[in-house]
Order: sequence, then C-alpha cells, then structure tokens
Amino acid sequence: MTQLFTLEIYTFMTIFLRVGSAILVMPGFMTSYVSTRIRLSVALALTLVLIPLLSTRLPVPPADFGSFLTTCIFEITYGLFMGLCMQFLYAALSLVGNFAGQAIGFSNAQMFDPTFQTQSIVLESFLSIIALTVIFITDLHHLMISAVVDSYVLFPVGSDLPIDNFAEFLSKSLNNSFIMGFKIASPFIAFTIIFYSGMGLLSRLMPQLNIFFLSLPLQIYLGLGLLFMTVPIIIVWFTRYYENGLMKFVR
Repeated sequence: MTQLFTLEIYTFMTIFLRVGSAILVMPGFMTSYVSTRIRLSVALALTLVLIPLLSTRLPVPPADFGSFLTTCIFEITYGLFMGLCMQFLYAALSLVGNFAGQAIGFSNAQMFDPTFQTQSIVLESFLSIIALTVIFITDLHHLMISAVVDSYVLFPVGSDLPIDNFAEFLSKSLNNSFIMGFKIASPFIAFTIIFYSGMGLLSRLMPQLNIFFLSLPLQIYLGLGLLFMTVPIIIVWFTRYYENGLMKFVR
C-alpha cells in the first residue's frame, strides 16, 4: 500500500510540474487578469485528467531523493520550454502592432498590455486581445494543451535535457516570428514609406504649406482605414501561423 501511494504521488507530481509550468507562461493563461488561483486550478484539473493517459509513459520512481529532485527540475524546464515556444510564436503579433502603431501615428499612445504585462502601443494591445479571443473561440488552446501532452513523446520523463537543441529551437522560433511579423505588417510598412515620401514631395513642391499640420490628421485617417481593412486578414494569417507552429509538437 505504501509503494502504491508513493507511486501515485510520483505520477501526480511529475505530470503536474510539467503541465503547471507550461500553463504558467502559456499565452492566454499568463495574462495578469487570470489569477494565480485559476491557473493552479486549471493545472490541477488537467493533471487529474492526464494521469490515466500518461501514467504508462512514466518510468519507475527514482530510488533516492536527489534523483527525484533532478527529475522535478527537468520537468519544470520542459514545461517552461513549451510555454516559451508558444510565447515566441505569439510575439509575431506584438511586432505587427508595433509597426501598425508607428504607421498610424499612435506610437506615443501606450497602455498596459495584460498579455505581456508591459506598457505597449494601444494597437498592439488591441490586436493581442483580438488574437487571444480568436484562439479560444477556435479551440486553439486545445492544441496548446495537446502540444504539452505530446511533449512526453518528444521529451520522455527522466531523459537528459537537450540544452543545445532548446537554445537553437528557441532562437529559430524567435527569428521566424520576427520574419512572420514583418510579413504580416507589410501593408503598414508600405503605407509608411508611401505616405512619408508623398509628404516630403509635397513639402518640396509647396514650401509655404504647413506640412506637419496637414500630415498627422491625414496619417491617422488613412492609417485607421488601412487597419480596419486589414485586421481580419492579420488575425487569420497569424492564427494559421500559430497553428502551424503548434503542430510541430503534436504527434
């Protein structure tokens, strides 16, 4: 009976540490308006659901406390790695909001972004909230949880930490997110180049015109019109990119 009780505690702790650490930094659950109690409740509920599914994939409990502590640290690291990968995928939208805010002239209009818990441009927070809503409406959060579950196939419990592979994958993910954010924000980059080139040409042709008085209202008006037309395309493009990034972890 004691051995069975010890085995159940080991199974619960091993699954809870990886799932809980992933939820701690996962997009949507990391936000400041999701309390720690809710995150803990979600992690506990998922752990109880996953115990029958994952218990057969776990090795025998370690013989000493030092090995058990090492296993716990490794499981936390695996969970944090999965959560950070999702955050890096989500960071592409932050770059889009930054480009859009600068193109429209809202770069100085900042507010608290609950997703990244920092001060950010208003449009960045606006796109971030829309993307989170779409992720939960389209059940992409189920795919996020599936990626964490399937990580037990990629990174079995008790295996050594592939630190080099982790660093390489995170750097490539961040690089791909930057490239994707640049592609999604390409309409605003083109708008910025065309608009400022036109204003510069107009300033040369009509030196007596107060170009600064004219350019800011026109920039906001045209930029918001471009934003309203491109928001659906931005969210769809980002959602597909996010889904394809998560599919790399799903077996």
